[in-house]
Amino acid sequence: MLDQSRSVAILVARVAVGVIFLVHGYQKFATMGIAGTTKFFESAGIPLAGAAAPAVAVLEVAGGLALILGVALPVVGTLLALDMAGAILFVHGANGFAVDKGGFEFVLSLAAGALAVGFSGGGALALDRVLSSRRTPENVAA
Repeated sequence: MLDQSRSVAILVARVAVGVIFLVHGYQKFATMGIAGTTKFFESAGIPLAGAAAPAVAVLEVAGGLALILGVALPVVGTLLALDMAGAILFVHGANGFAVDKGGFEFVLSLAAGALAVGFSGGGALALDRVLSSRRTPENVAA
């Protein structure tokens, strides 16, 4: 019973964190536009803002989808956590901890969530689990 509950809890966390990243990445395309995101990145002092803006937008959209689907979780979780480390370093860190003051509280929780989900095995309905179960030693030898 506990294993089933844990698996479902990880699924809920995976989808929730994935949706947040997906929406934040989508906003960089649709709301701000890549040009607006680039200008913001430049104002924040992010190096190579012209390359970083579309790269971060794609990472957040693709990474969010990957979390939702439960695929490539360790890689995606790590990349998204590094993305959030950059957000702390360049944008939120100077504002302190509190999110209501533009601080890093929320961004830190996203980084931790991405890592936790990334190295959790994905829980219920994760494609990584489905794909790895198909690669059992019996199936590989066949």
